[in-house]
Amino acid sequence: MNRFLVDKINATDRYVILSDPEQLHHFKDVLRVKPKEVVAVFDRLGNEYLAQVCEIGAACAKLEIKEKRPLNELGIEITVACAIPKKVKMDDIVDKLTQLGVTCIIPLQTERVVVKLDKQKKLQRFQRWEKIAISAVKQSQRSKFVVIKPAMEFNQVLSEASDFDLKLIPTLEAERKTLKSMFNQAGRKFNKIMVLIGPEGDFTPQEIALAKEAGFLPVSLGEQVLRVDTAAIAAVSFIKLNAEN
Repeated sequence: MNRFLVDKINATDRYVILSDPEQLHHFKDVLRVKPKEVVAVFDRLGNEYLAQVCEIGAACAKLEIKEKRPLNELGIEITVACAIPKKVKMDDIVDKLTQLGVTCIIPLQTERVVVKLDKQKKLQRFQRWEKIAISAVKQSQRSKFVVIKPAMEFNQVLSEASDFDLKLIPTLEAERKTLKSMFNQAGRKFNKIMVLIGPEGDFTPQEIALAKEAGFLPVSLGEQVLRVDTAAIAAVSFIKLNAEN
């Protein structure tokens, strides 16, 4: 079923308006949706409804809400702060992690990150990643919109990690546990998880020490040295599997 992102949907609303230019172009010109067709509409807060098209105008489309759809989300919140890799790999990371159901993605600037973004580039990349996330949310049938934060420095991310009940830092350097043994030994369910993904060359010893002071547990993703995008996908996939069980 075709899905479209709209502004906040209130439980008492009878109609919703689709007015975002890109969404409207996709609605009218690409998919050629017609009056009386039924589509799904969702907002960034996890509300999703079936809605029937009433009117299609030049600047907006009006849809009548028919019924609420059930949530299609993980039972846990996963935040990934991922070091920004070279070229356009961050585009793929945002796409794949959104499909896997993460709650929040933070592009991470660490000491060994080669890509350095000034204020203008941060804004441009942020806007690009938001568009990619919207597409991935629609494609993967997710109920909630993933939060994409502007690129942040390592220390800034650590300062915002206090309210997570499990904090992980996959690394090659420190004394570490496997993810499997860590979950087995914990013996309980975690509701809010943050994972830090390092750059090519891994985190520096100082960054690992700071992360440990902030409550992050060093873990292993295996003996192979993984690329940043592979490490992010592997970590989230394993966390998702074990945390759900």
